[in-house]
Amino acid sequence: MTSLSAFNKFTSELKEQEQLMPVLFVGHGSPMNGIEDNEFSLRWKKIATEIPVPKAVLVVSAHWFTSGTHITAMDFPETIHDFGGFPQELFDVQYPAPGNPLLAKETASLVHSAQVGLSHDWGLDHGAWTVIRHMYPKADIPVLQLSIDYTKPPKYHYELAREILGLRRKGVLIIGSGNMVHNLRMISWPMINGGGYDWALTMNDKFKELITANDHAALINYGALGKAAALAIPTPEHYLPLLYTLGLKLDKDPVSFFNDKAVGGSLTMTSVKIG
Repeated sequence: MTSLSAFNKFTSELKEQEQLMPVLFVGHGSPMNGIEDNEFSLRWKKIATEIPVPKAVLVVSAHWFTSGTHITAMDFPETIHDFGGFPQELFDVQYPAPGNPLLAKETASLVHSAQVGLSHDWGLDHGAWTVIRHMYPKADIPVLQLSIDYTKPPKYHYELAREILGLRRKGVLIIGSGNMVHNLRMISWPMINGGGYDWALTMNDKFKELITANDHAALINYGALGKAAALAIPTPEHYLPLLYTLGLKLDKDPVSFFNDKAVGGSLTMTSVKIG
């Protein structure tokens, strides 16, 4: 486990810098991606080598859906195995990264549209650790999670993200973790390793088109995008992390896509790098 002295070192280094950290939206998919070396996890490893080493990582995960907005604020968040029916090897994984209570308090203070609670009861769920353990396997970078308030409309999440934009200037890597297209009720086991229904591919392309065009208003108002969008987003928790990522974008930031693939018919791994 990372020592508390290392944690204090990171805390003292959270100062503004000239270079803005990029922002990521990661399609995390199956928890098994956390222990497999496959095309998705290998790309997560690679992207970590293509961006500056962060002072800390803040994850907005589809799997911390709460009433109110909260941020993890403990010294060492636990590894949460929030799934069932998978091999014991996956349940045995521990990702002992430190937290950063001071950064949690600072992040909460940046948000004026809501009161952000400091949580000591959560940790790192699989939307966070399955991705980050590939990016930063030494577990020596502080990791925090910001919850998604299920009582609020999409625009709230986008605008809340804009309030924490200053964290990019302090070397914090902010990651939205979900899936743009995520309909587990329509999963196709014959297509589990690749392939997508027509509506899933259509919406994946539409989302990329709107992201590239910087049409965030249409992405916020995704309910107006038609029947295919309703199939792609039957519930909002896996889509909303994308809006946090987009809310952190500056006009000058370039946008690129990676892991752009459909699996299981009704899920896409398509991910976004901003900056």
